[in-house]
Amino acid sequence: MKESPGVVDLLGVLAYAELSAYARMTEDAVTLAPSLADRAALSELAVTEYAHFRLLRNRLADLGADPDEAMSPFVEALDAWHTLTRPSDWLQALVKTYVGDGIALDFYREAARHLDPSIAELVDEVLVDEGRSQFAVERVRAGIEAEPAVAARLALWARRLVGEALSQGQQVASVRPELARLLVESGRADISRLFATLQEAHGKRMAAMGL
Repeated sequence: MKESPGVVDLLGVLAYAELSAYARMTEDAVTLAPSLADRAALSELAVTEYAHFRLLRNRLADLGADPDEAMSPFVEALDAWHTLTRPSDWLQALVKTYVGDGIALDFYREAARHLDPSIAELVDEVLVDEGRSQFAVERVRAGIEAEPAVAARLALWARRLVGEALSQGQQVASVRPELARLLVESGRADISRLFATLQEAHGKRMAAMGL
């Protein structure tokens, strides 16, 4: 049975987000991780992202949607996000993993709030933290403790990440009205209020890292 376009859009953007996260984390683990332990830890998180991608891809197929077609409208925006926010060092990569990805996942979680329970449960499953927060927070805090001057640089980086993430979110919502409608149906008719909520969650993440 065909699912509504909004649900297919949500699962499609999530599937491509998870696939992109897997590819990006794998690259960061190889090129930026300062130790083998860090490389292994980030690689484990990447494997989890790929497992989430497979769950989403399979659910799209079960719903009668073509997974590639469902993901394709979001490739340009998400690839642009990753290009514009490519980290130059390990700490920037960790901040992006925690802050940048976090605000995007908050957006998708909000859109799924009042969907069919089976879809909402799937979204919750693929958005589970899986230790990402603890991994990033511990290492960023250690980096700041070792070199306090990096805090200001990382704070600026985080502000850039959230700005780019919100810009891409607005772009996706504008070109995929069915996805934006899910936010309206979830009770967030005022999109500006939604983004204010996302900003508040971002502030809490910043505080957790000591930024």
